[in-house]
Amino acid sequence: METGTSHADRASSIQHQEQSPEMSKPPRRYHQVLLILSFITFSWLGFMVVHEFGHVFAAWLTGGSVSRVFLHPLQISWTPLAHNPHPRIVAWGGPVFGSLAPLVFFAAARALRVPGFYLYSFFAGFCLIANGLYLIVDSFGRGGDGGTLLRHGASQWQLLLFGMLTAPAGFWLWHGIGAGFGLGVAQGRVSRAAMISSVGLLALIVIAELLLYRR
Repeated sequence: METGTSHADRASSIQHQEQSPEMSKPPRRYHQVLLILSFITFSWLGFMVVHEFGHVFAAWLTGGSVSRVFLHPLQISWTPLAHNPHPRIVAWGGPVFGSLAPLVFFAAARALRVPGFYLYSFFAGFCLIANGLYLIVDSFGRGGDGGTLLRHGASQWQLLLFGMLTAPAGFWLWHGIGAGFGLGVAQGRVSRAAMISSVGLLALIVIAELLLYRR
């Protein structure tokens, strides 16, 4: 069985991974702010993309047909279907795929020792938390996927259990990665390459959604 690593070990590993001459210089706080703000925003938009792709994939597997996918930087995403013979499976597809797919990318990045793996860890954690809390809240509000699930035979305890498993797992993935974002022992120092990559990813997803969006 694989032995666990402490949060201090994970933080130390991140620092070691991101060591470069620039990291020894005085911190540039605007690099840290840009990294944090851009990657949180990217994670929010990316979460919605992966979540909706889960609905599309589930619809395709069950013989449904998608009318279109609404993705816009300033809107909550949703996917109306023209034909949906298995609405419960399609509704589960969003949160389940949306939670598992980022975990696969994170596991691959860690196994391959990809630089900046803490970014993958943050995104995977964000998707777990967002999908989990979404179903917990919607099991009471019942205006989105939660409402669809409940109307088609799912029980409220199933939605709550999903959220109680995924959200804590997401917070666990966030533990020990603060140094990569300039927090704690990093004292504001972040990788310039990570900051540029984060801003670039955000720009790409915003531009793509604006170009592909149709009212």
